[in-house]
Amino acid sequence: MGFKETAFAASRIYAFIKVLKPGESFKKFTRFPLEGKRNSHRPLCTLPKQQISNKRARGRKCRCFVIVSEQPALSAETAPSALPLETPSNGGGGGDGARQRRCRRLLGPAGNQEAAAERGGAEPRAGPAAQREMEDARDLDAYTLAKSYFDLKEYDRAAYFLRGCKSQKAYFLYMYSRYLSGEKKKDDETVDSLGPLEKGQVKNEALRELRVELSKKHKARELDGFGLYLYGVVLRKLDLVKEAIDVFVEAAHVLPLHWGAWLELCNLITDKEMLKFLSLPDTWMKEFFLAHIYTELQLIEEALQKYQSLIDAGFSKSTYIISQIAVAYHNIRDIDKALSIFNELRKQDPYRIENMDTFSNLLYVRSMKPELSYLAHNLCEIDKYRVETCCVIGNYYSLRSQHEKAALYFQRALKLNPRYLGAWTLMGHEYMEMKNTSAAIQAYRHAIEVNKRDYRAWYGLGQTYEILKMPFYCLYYYRRAHQLRPNDSRMLVALGECYEKLNQLVEAKKCYWRAYAVGDVEKMALVKLSKLHEQLNESEQAAQCYIKYIQDIYSCGEIVEHLEVSTAFRYLAQYYFKCKLWDEASACAQKCCAFNDTREEGKALLRQILQLRNQGETSSTDVPAPLFLPASLSANNTPTRRVSPLNLSSVTP
Repeated sequence: MGFKETAFAASRIYAFIKVLKPGESFKKFTRFPLEGKRNSHRPLCTLPKQQISNKRARGRKCRCFVIVSEQPALSAETAPSALPLETPSNGGGGGDGARQRRCRRLLGPAGNQEAAAERGGAEPRAGPAAQREMEDARDLDAYTLAKSYFDLKEYDRAAYFLRGCKSQKAYFLYMYSRYLSGEKKKDDETVDSLGPLEKGQVKNEALRELRVELSKKHKARELDGFGLYLYGVVLRKLDLVKEAIDVFVEAAHVLPLHWGAWLELCNLITDKEMLKFLSLPDTWMKEFFLAHIYTELQLIEEALQKYQSLIDAGFSKSTYIISQIAVAYHNIRDIDKALSIFNELRKQDPYRIENMDTFSNLLYVRSMKPELSYLAHNLCEIDKYRVETCCVIGNYYSLRSQHEKAALYFQRALKLNPRYLGAWTLMGHEYMEMKNTSAAIQAYRHAIEVNKRDYRAWYGLGQTYEILKMPFYCLYYYRRAHQLRPNDSRMLVALGECYEKLNQLVEAKKCYWRAYAVGDVEKMALVKLSKLHEQLNESEQAAQCYIKYIQDIYSCGEIVEHLEVSTAFRYLAQYYFKCKLWDEASACAQKCCAFNDTREEGKALLRQILQLRNQGETSSTDVPAPLFLPASLSANNTPTRRVSPLNLSSVTP
């Protein structure tokens, strides 16, 4: 009987791969000792000479592959005829037991483990590494097939063919396929649902089952780094934050180079105090994680120090670090610095797409339409089906006030990646421009689900409910935005307006004063504080705030386009007139004449001052006197610690 009959009669075929060195004999690796005959050898498989050229065997490396199969035994008739293999006869082979022992011998230590069991434990048991290799070899066929289905996004099909697999790699793919299958069904049900209430009730039904199975494996210490990562994701989806943090920390210890586990851990940390109690592995990946989390927590100085230390350690040419530094400057609204870094990054890596949506946000803020148009066309040529490309095009159309087209491209970005934070936030902005408040609220809520530290989404929700005249709701969302950005004057001014609408004037004054102290970006905090003092008949404090407002406007050298400047001069003119300070009142009244809305009031006040002087009041020259703080106002009422305002021309989208 030939080799076909005996080889395919076996229940399973194990394979090995051996690379021949130049000059070695092929038969050296295709022979094995027969049972009971130590020095006698017979070939396991011998290929014909016409298929193995001497030139290839001598001069090149030749590889011998035998396919691993879990298929049932094949008969000689069904065996493929393309394998011209020879084998010993049944009488010399030693039977099925001998063949099984030979197959185990080919597997090395893993195969000898079973042979040792047959001989009564004569040989030591194989280690964990050999056990994993044997499991990987057994599951190779099923894993390869399931991976193909997984790449085609047929997750249920992939999970079906991985049932019963024992290797850690196959088990992770099995559980991950089930998780993604549930997420896919959840997204489909969300699209088919009618309203926002139904959308909020759609959940991944597979999460609880996955948690039960993974928890059993976790207690038995049978999860590797990837399995722990998936277990943490499931716990996070079930809002078990504390347990998820512990699992992600454990995953970082088991597999420190898995950046996905670090990122998931980053999304669960809310403040720096929480970060101090984490027992993180002492590895170089920890430095990248700390720099990233500092950026997310708006601790920009600490983040820049970490990135600088990484550059000094040898990562000076890392485009990732350069882009993160640019993002950090974007977060503190240093737009000029961020733009220069992004332009330098484009020179070093012209085909880079990551973080280009942040670059487009900066171009949008500065209304740099030609540069934004060039960036959009360039990214379209590189890859028009990337999420960042769609966001850049959306920003371009938004800058051209084509908000419908902009929202369409943000929707395309979300079809490519439903968990992309920037697209949800920007789409909410576009819906706000189109006065579609319900769609804007839904977009902002999706952004918060992706990342609860996105202050722009919280701030956008506050603006939306402010339009809907729901002050209690907008007060809650503005508070959350202020907690994330405590030194952002826009959040403080918005909070002050909410308190003012709710007639909580003491809290409103605190918010306006705090906004001025941290550096008023929009230069409206002092005006609103002045009007609040004016409403409370606190004329002296109101005049002081107006004076500081005018001094800030002219000291910055900005073009006076604020309507509130004329309001400030009008109030000061009336205040000095009541205090009988004719020179100061005359100076402010003449300033009022430079504005259309206060020109007539300024002229009328000048006439009154002239009449009073003619009636014997203290005379003064007609030259305008400079603005100054009255001596009656204490200098201690001014802020003791003044933060210089940031040089910005607009608001980040």
